[in-house]
Amino acid sequence: MSIRRVSCFAIGVCMFGAITVSPPGSVGEAAAPAKAYFAGGCFWCMEEAFEKVEGVVSVVSGYMGGTLSDPTYEQVSAGRTGHAEAVEISYDPSKVSYQKLLEAFWRNIDPVTPNAQFCDHGSQYRSAVFYGTEEEQRLSEESKSTIERSKRFSAPIVTQLVKASTFYPAEEYHQDYYKKNPVRYKYYKFSCGRAQRLEALWGKS
Repeated sequence: MSIRRVSCFAIGVCMFGAITVSPPGSVGEAAAPAKAYFAGGCFWCMEEAFEKVEGVVSVVSGYMGGTLSDPTYEQVSAGRTGHAEAVEISYDPSKVSYQKLLEAFWRNIDPVTPNAQFCDHGSQYRSAVFYGTEEEQRLSEESKSTIERSKRFSAPIVTQLVKASTFYPAEEYHQDYYKKNPVRYKYYKFSCGRAQRLEALWGKS
């Protein structure tokens, strides 16, 4: 059992619901926050990364890309549902663009390791962009192509670019885990080697 799963079981399980994908707005709209969906391994870590981005209103940990309705953490982490740990980002498109979210996403994942992120292994920890519109698909494909053309990595980029499906929020004890359980979270993140691997991939900037 991984360090992370031990931490999870120590907290307990809460109830959760399901919501469906809402198409995002465009920059400059004075509407409700737009939504974006990404998977980058541990959703605790992706919450922390995206909540630091100016213009992001909230980040919810959850599951996307599988076949089972209302999956539990235990089912997803066992790799039996096809879901990836993912985050739902609510953002103000007048303050941050989808392109900027893509930049933040790439900078916080390992795009060259299939079905794993750092110390977490299995398809449930795969990296993915779950686009909701044709424009998001175009932008995500362009961002991936830009990285490929840069020749930064000798290995191919294996991050999936796939159509968004139903997003299931994770149990309440997972939400804002890095804030509610800072000691456990920091121990997990350090032991997982996330920061070290990101620096090796992307540099210190």
